This record gives sequence, structure tokens and C-alpha cells, in this order.
Amino acid sequence: MALIRVAILGSTGSIGRATLSVIARHSDRFQVVAICAYSSVSDVAAQVVEHHVPVAVIADPEALNGIDHLPKAEWKSGYAGVLEIVQDENVDVVVNAIVGSAGLEATLAALGAGKRLALANKESLVAGGSLVIEAARSGGGELIPIDSEHSAILQCLEGHDPESVARLVLTASGGPFRGLDKDALETVGPDDALRHPTWEMGRKITVDSATLANKALEVIEAHFLYGIDYERIDAIVHPQSIVHSFVEFADGSVLAQLGFPTMELPILYALSHPARVADASLRTFDPVRSSPLTFEKIDQELFGLFALGVAAGVRGGTAPAVFNAANEIAVQAFLSQDIRFLGMPDVVAHALDSVPQRNVETLDDVLDADSAARIAVHELMSFPRSLVGD
Repeated sequence: MALIRVAILGSTGSIGRATLSVIARHSDRFQVVAICAYSSVSDVAAQVVEHHVPVAVIADPEALNGIDHLPKAEWKSGYAGVLEIVQDENVDVVVNAIVGSAGLEATLAALGAGKRLALANKESLVAGGSLVIEAARSGGGELIPIDSEHSAILQCLEGHDPESVARLVLTASGGPFRGLDKDALETVGPDDALRHPTWEMGRKITVDSATLANKALEVIEAHFLYGIDYERIDAIVHPQSIVHSFVEFADGSVLAQLGFPTMELPILYALSHPARVADASLRTFDPVRSSPLTFEKIDQELFGLFALGVAAGVRGGTAPAVFNAANEIAVQAFLSQDIRFLGMPDVVAHALDSVPQRNVETLDDVLDADSAARIAVHELMSFPRSLVGD
């Protein structure tokens, strides 16, 4: 059996590292042929040595300047290097684990080149969903989600007619602030937000989980991935993170995918789909130890970014791109303690109100909306007294 050749974008992040770990355990099936990070030259160099990677890309064109000693590999720099590896004929699967909307162009390039895209970069599908689906259709690429929720839906839908689907239900852990009231949320800071109760993730997605913006992004993703109207996509809080999603069918039957929280399972499934590969390193599910399983409604007043994100998805056009870009800046501002936790929805709402909505017909439409949203937020942030705690 020929090895499946994999390129990993964002190899130094949590998803990238987990992908390398999965592939190392299944070297009889998969081979890492290229890795990419933005500027972490030393980390990438260590991965080149440990995993015997022949091609390495540093997206920041200046990061390699002045570095004389690098392990043996073909080193590329700049975003052109990123696009080269995702379109390389020697790559079968592209894992896109880039953080934020910066991953969109690579997503489009990989799908346009007919690759299987194992997508962890949900922002690219949120910002340019219609473009992504068209790129897959016209280029012959295959889009397989790495998100645990969307991997769950994909598995539940296997063998079923999409027209038989009545509803999708995404689950959310509720993050570290589940159960807190408004007074308590007034004082939470970055360190509090980064203490996720069930998942180990990067800083941006961990804050998104705390605000539930992440769940709004996933609702938009589900709409594009599975062609389901927004009124048939729900989200609920499930603190144990055992049930990753539900699919309800027209006859009332409900299928769910369960498992202990680990990103390595959806990563392995995205690489091997539709086959299933045995992996003794992954934790065996124990229904007794995982009990009880509980579910709650999302408090959309306290977690306003969820409501804003879903509403942006329903509006369509460039609104999701504006939401995504404004949320990225809001997360950065919160992490740098320039705004309060409860001020983040105000920042995003300002961008959604300020940036005119238009249809998405080209990549430039998305990029223009992204840029306009960032400008709108930065203009607001120059007068942050209402958003910053005294």
C-alpha cells in the first residue's frame, strides 16, 4: 500500500503537533512530506529532524534572515512557499491548522489542486464558505473537517441521504466560564479564559471557546459543509465533552458520535476517511466512567458572541467574514488586557454595524471585508474607555 503523503500547515500549533504524533504512530500508512509555520524556525527545525521531513516552509519571509545553521531539508519562505507545498503533486493530503482567516488562500489552493483538505482552520470556511465549496467542486478536492463536532457529524451522516436530515445539534463544553453570572464575568481575565476544563488548544481557540464564539463559527461551518439551513442547526452545552454532535433524521431517529475528548481521533479519521485505523494509544470509551452526561441551553445574553456569529451566518454575504475578523482582533485585545471579557461582543457588533455587507463572489470580496472589519475595530479601540475595566 502506497504511503499517503501529508503536508501540515501550522505544524507547531496544537493541531499540527497532534497530527505529527498521529502520523508517527502510523508511519506504515502516512508520511509527512512538508511542514509549515509562520515564524517558529527553531521549532520547525526540531520537527524536521524528529520526523525526517524533506520540505519546510516559514511563512514570514524575514524569519530565516541571519540563520546560518538549519537541518537538511528544502527550506522555503514566504506565502508563495506555502502555496507551493499545498499544490505540490507529491502531496496527497493537506492539513490546514493555520490560525485565523490567514488560512483561506491555502484552503482554496489545496482544494483547487484536487487535494484532500483536512481542515482545522474553521475561519477560512467561515469567511469564504461559498468560495471554499466552489473550489472543492471545480478543482476536485475533498474537504474533511478535523473539528471534533464536524467529524462527528460526518461519521453520523455516512450512508445516509442528506435529504433525510432534520437537524444537526453541535455540542459545546461551555468553556471555563460556564455557570458564571454577569457580575462574575465582569472581572475575568486572560489567564482565567485560558483554563479550559476539557480541551488543550491554542490561545485563540481557547478564548473563542470561553466566549462561545467558537460555537458560532462551527454553526456557520456546518451550514457550508453539509448544506443545512441555519434554522436546522442547533448548539447546546455539554460539559463532559463526550458527545461531540447529534444528527436527527426525518423519522425522529438520532445518531451521535461519542468519545473521550482528544483531537487525535478526528485527525486520524480525517487522514484515513472513510477507513478506520486501529490506534491503541487512543483512550477506550468507558460509558460508566463518563457518566452522567448532561446538556444545557446556551445563555445567549451572557455569551453574546455566539448570537452575533450565528446572526452573521444567517445574513450571509461578507457578514461572516466581518464577524470572524472582528472577533480575531477582539481576542487579541482581550489577551493583551485592552478590553474586558464582556466588552468583546461590543467590539464585534460595532464592526458588523459599520462594514457594509456585500455578496461574496471573489476572494477579494472576503479580503476587503476582513480588512474593513479590522479597520473598524481599530478605530473603535482608539476610544476604549467603555470597553476597558477601570
